[in-house]
Amino acid sequence: MLAKKDIQVVINNIKRIYLEDQIPWVVGYSGGKDSTAVLQLVWNAIKELPIGQRTKKINVITNDTLVESPIVSQWVRQSHRHLQEMADIENMPFESHILFPDVKETFWVYLIGKGYPYPRKNFRWCTDRLKIKPTNVFVQNMISAFGEVILVLGTRKAESANRKKTMTEHEKYEVREFLTSKGNMQNELSYTPIKNWLDDDVWQYLLQYKNPWGHSNEELLSMYRGATCDGECPLVRSTDTPSCGNSRFGCWVCTLVEKDKSMAAMIQNDDEKAWMLPLLQFRDDFGDHETDRMRREFTRLSGNIKLYNDRLVHGPYKKEIREQWLRRLLEMEIFIQNNGPDWFKDYRLITDDELLEIRRIWLEEKYEFDDSLPYIFTDVTGQKLEIKKNTTPFSLAEYGLLKEVCDEVYGDEERLFSMTASLLEIARKGIASRYRSGVIKKLTEIVKANYYKNENDALNHARTVKNRQDDTMQEVLGDWTDGSSERVGE
Repeated sequence: MLAKKDIQVVINNIKRIYLEDQIPWVVGYSGGKDSTAVLQLVWNAIKELPIGQRTKKINVITNDTLVESPIVSQWVRQSHRHLQEMADIENMPFESHILFPDVKETFWVYLIGKGYPYPRKNFRWCTDRLKIKPTNVFVQNMISAFGEVILVLGTRKAESANRKKTMTEHEKYEVREFLTSKGNMQNELSYTPIKNWLDDDVWQYLLQYKNPWGHSNEELLSMYRGATCDGECPLVRSTDTPSCGNSRFGCWVCTLVEKDKSMAAMIQNDDEKAWMLPLLQFRDDFGDHETDRMRREFTRLSGNIKLYNDRLVHGPYKKEIREQWLRRLLEMEIFIQNNGPDWFKDYRLITDDELLEIRRIWLEEKYEFDDSLPYIFTDVTGQKLEIKKNTTPFSLAEYGLLKEVCDEVYGDEERLFSMTASLLEIARKGIASRYRSGVIKKLTEIVKANYYKNENDALNHARTVKNRQDDTMQEVLGDWTDGSSERVGE
């Protein structure tokens, strides 16, 4: 049982460490129970100091991947607003920061824009781009500006055996009492005020002490009770961190786990959360391993082919699949706005900046000059996407005509339409551009990437190449063996 004096000991330690130097603090805040407890302890400790001693900035950071669990995402954003408002009123040195991934590296830009296969254990492309980079950039900027930074985290040894082992190992690198230097960056110190607390200690503290910036800890408990999983996604600093897909505070799109048990439990336990059901179904659909292969091109993103276990390694998602997913995402967004709680009236599943970046990729990198994204957006939403510049003189009509001709004249050449469309767009851009260097190289690359009639043709070609390589290797090994035998005999 956590006693009042135990809490005061932690608060006194926080005050002492805060006053020891001018190194700025960065508090990792996910909105979950552990990070809320730490942030609340820090707030209450600083509140006990005279205003004149509250000179050091405390930065509260939340990493929003833009695909967070909707309930949690809105909860945390409201919490940040309340925190900043109360900090301004009470002269507290807290500054709120919600961090986002670069628009070129968001989940939807990679999945729907570039056509990356959904994340899996051996291709976990999401963690670094969505979670690690935004946090590291913020921390690195703080270090560059101030020389050092103290990262205050809600990690606890009782979370898991692996967490206890890691934290115990980090304690060997203690440079000052409670501060360890075993961070991701040089001049980054870590402070974990509740490292020895149990789950019950955390909840006891949160329910006995009112949230000082006006957010409800009782509602936080209610959120946890709505799911079978009690975990939260911590501030992720490396790819060694386990997936948060089973966590109450993870990404709703996470395919690194078999099922999103947390969201399923929320829907099952509360009829008023049934509006999230389409999200759960969509996640299960695009993360379906059984159908994934047929949804992808048989060439890699670069246009090359690769043989593995006598099968071609499939590449990015096909055009029609990416378009279907975009349409479905926009439809779900409207559904949530119309059927979710009042505070979801303006909720976005995908931002306008992401839509514009996806459009750019489809036009400039995939040469899909039909420019289908604005049509899809208008068809689903009834609104027009604000486009600053129209990058192609062609339209859906010209694109359709070209496909019709290719299919009619050379119906067995599956790659002809894709190749012709790409060649046409590259040539058009080359003519319109003042700088034409590299055009021939691009045209050559497109022809090579679409050299194969169909997947069987590409597979036979890959097998032929592999057989030649195997034969050559056998000849080399044979010559080397024969030569070695002769030398040994001499």
